[in-house]
Amino acid sequence: MPPRGEPFRPDEPVVPELAAGVVLVHEEVRDLLLLHQRDEDRWCLPKGHVDPGESLAATALRETREETGIDAVVLGEELGEVAYRFYRPRDGTNVYKLVVYYLAFTKERAAHPEKTFDRYEWARLPAARARVPFETDRHMIDAAGRRLVSRGVP
Repeated sequence: MPPRGEPFRPDEPVVPELAAGVVLVHEEVRDLLLLHQRDEDRWCLPKGHVDPGESLAATALRETREETGIDAVVLGEELGEVAYRFYRPRDGTNVYKLVVYYLAFTKERAAHPEKTFDRYEWARLPAARARVPFETDRHMIDAAGRRLVSRGVP
């Protein structure tokens, strides 16, 4: 399965995109929040584009709040970055995307996803890992699991 969208086309122009996101963990239950994208029928982690002049950390918080409707989010340490590329037919460009992920925590349980998403789910780490279709997302979920274990969190 290609990382996102259609396969990269080496003969078409390339547009770089920078984004930031989170693996959001419920502080008490330790479940992870997943969002379901209606149009693509897939589960994903909260993330979005960096606005001009915005820091990666500020982007991760803003996008998490916008996409989930959860306001009380505490940003933790950086988990890592993932890069992928795909062809975007709507404008005839290839996208080379770099996403920096952070570990984040909340005590809120009720999410109010923006309309791009039709539902959300809190899931244990193995279930969350099984739900997401892309290896890049699984890689970040695994990184969050390792960080939680290193903190002594079961």
